Amino acid sequence: MKKIWIILLFSISFLISDTEFADPKPSLENPRQFVFPITSDDEYEISHVLSSASNVMKFYGPEKCEVAIVCYSKGIKAVMKDANFFDKTLQPRLKSLMTYDVEFIACGNTMKTYNIDKKELLDGVDVVTAGIVELIERQVGGWIYIRP
Repeated sequence: MKKIWIILLFSISFLISDTEFADPKPSLENPRQFVFPITSDDEYEISHVLSSASNVMKFYGPEKCEVAIVCYSKGIKAVMKDANFFDKTLQPRLKSLMTYDVEFIACGNTMKTYNIDKKELLDGVDVVTAGIVELIERQVGGWIYIRP
C-alpha cells in the first residue's frame, strides 16, 4: 500500500505546471516591479518580507525585476544601524539584498516621530517624506504591492 501512495504522489507531481508569465514577459527592458512594506519591528515579519523579496528575485532573476522595500512605523527598525535583533541574520540578509539593487526606503515622518537622524540608518537607505505615500505612488506607477 505504501508503494502505491509513493507512485501516486510521484505521478501527481508531473501534473503540477509552472507559472506562465503574463504579457509582456519580464525582461531587462520590461522588469516586473514590486514594492513591499515593513511596518512592524517583529523579527518574524521582517524576515518574512526579506524572504519574500529574495524569492521573487530568484524566480524572475534579479535582472528582470525591481524591488523596493518601504520601512515605516515600527518597521523603521529594520534599516537602523543599531537595531538589536535577536536574529543576527536579519541585517546581513538585508544588506545582501541591497547588493542586488533592492531599494530600502525609510519614512521621513516616522523618523521625525521617533527622532531618528539619517546617519542612524544603514548606508544606502533612501529617505522619503512619507512611506505610505511612497507605496501609493509606486502602485499608481505600475508597481505591484506585495504584503506577505
